[in-house]
Amino acid sequence: MNKIHLPSKDQVTLFQKVGQLFMPAVFINDTEEEVQKMEQLIANYNIGSLCFFHSRASAATNFEGKKQIVYNEKSYGRLVELIARYQKAAKIPLLIAIDAEWGLAMRIENTPQYPYAITLGALQNGEDLIYQIGKSIGRDCLSAGIHWNLAPVVDINSNPENPVIGYRSFGDDKQKVFTKAKAFIGGMSDAGILNSIKHFPGHGDTATDSHLGLPVIDKSLEELQNNELYPFQELIQKGVDSVMVGHLLLPQLDSEGPSTTSNKIITGLLRNQMGFDGVIISDALNMHAVSKTFPEKGTLEAKSFSAGMDVLCFSENIKEGIDIILHQETEDRIEESFHRIWKLKEKAFSNTNKSDELDWETASKINQQVAQNCLTERFGSPELLEEIQTSNFLNVAITNSKTNLFSKGLEEAFGHPVLNTSSDREIFRLKHDETETVVLAIFPPAVKPKDRFGFEDGVLKTIKYLFKTKKVLLYLFGNPYVLDILEIQPKTNVVLIYQDFPEFQQVALQHFTGKISATGSLPIKLKTF
Repeated sequence: MNKIHLPSKDQVTLFQKVGQLFMPAVFINDTEEEVQKMEQLIANYNIGSLCFFHSRASAATNFEGKKQIVYNEKSYGRLVELIARYQKAAKIPLLIAIDAEWGLAMRIENTPQYPYAITLGALQNGEDLIYQIGKSIGRDCLSAGIHWNLAPVVDINSNPENPVIGYRSFGDDKQKVFTKAKAFIGGMSDAGILNSIKHFPGHGDTATDSHLGLPVIDKSLEELQNNELYPFQELIQKGVDSVMVGHLLLPQLDSEGPSTTSNKIITGLLRNQMGFDGVIISDALNMHAVSKTFPEKGTLEAKSFSAGMDVLCFSENIKEGIDIILHQETEDRIEESFHRIWKLKEKAFSNTNKSDELDWETASKINQQVAQNCLTERFGSPELLEEIQTSNFLNVAITNSKTNLFSKGLEEAFGHPVLNTSSDREIFRLKHDETETVVLAIFPPAVKPKDRFGFEDGVLKTIKYLFKTKKVLLYLFGNPYVLDILEIQPKTNVVLIYQDFPEFQQVALQHFTGKISATGSLPIKLKTF
């Protein structure tokens, strides 16, 4: 990673300073025409930063799922190429940002993926591992030319119906969210990568997806301070680079509009009461929670800036936003935000750490360690494991086309063929009456709760039927909130694996054969248990 040099701060004009406020989205799979348009935008309007996404189909505007996401195995190389092109087009070097909550793999194929925050939340005293993950993700970011990881999520996920945070949160305990986020940030900082805690003032207790609508958090300031605001306040006191403000309506704090445009929340609460003097960045301004409320181009950007925002993420109306801000705001107000952004750039560009390639070996080792320490048992009948091991159990799998090393391992070790409920339905019916015991491996189709995590009606009926009629030992390789839609019976035994990585499947097999014990703890509350 080549060292980047900033020009003299005194040489930056007022027009250029306003351009520095804007962080448009850029897409790895854009066409050459779209890339050239962005190069012109960067050059003409002195853009300050960019946020990379995989493609327009995968970005926030497509959360309705109407556009098909195309797989691109060369995404990483394309990312490196585009960063170089966009930096060349910039008169003032750009800060390059990305959402890499669980690694570059959140946006880019064929890059190391680390566990979701909910998996890390299951670790007991796992801060050392989480620190290593933050550091490794930071190094992977550096290898591509990225300076700013818009992570971690410090929302306290207290609502099981939450459609957008869920697995991205460390859990529902404020102290554990704080300590785990602190470890993650520590690792990133030691790698030389900027951080951003999100989504202020707390997106965990809502059942609305802010990509599609405006969530309402109807709580008093005292209630927020006792829970949602706790990790933000503690981390601010420890020192963070930036805070991302989410799109939320908090009527007890400001009934006139969302937090994105609220002076009371951004300046009054975050800046003045909580004492944060770093960069405040918006969540994506194209998200429907706010974009539909401000149809006139540039007004959302101007209103957010007026409320106290420094960086306007995923702005789609840069020219108009610049014009309104220059017309409406004082030079002193513009200088305040520019100074914070410039300070962030000086920090990022002074980093002498270098990373020339992705660290696949470290990722695999860390994933193995996390897998060994996150497994969580929820046993209704603890003696069942030994009973099943010595029985003629059905080896049933619901894989949804995912590689299933676990069930194959059971077949090799115990001689029970894998029965996939979708492809082996007839065999499954024939063998169903042969035994009372079942080892059921479930690989959910999706990690998000939309449309029941992607399960088909027939598959859900089969799962529920097994729970009602058999002694089932369930290994769940995915989001633990899936359990709330499966109608688990009181005596059902569940082992939560959280991820479907090969390392996690191998550890699950070791658990079944008694070689390791489950030491993890469920970091959230379920309706089921």
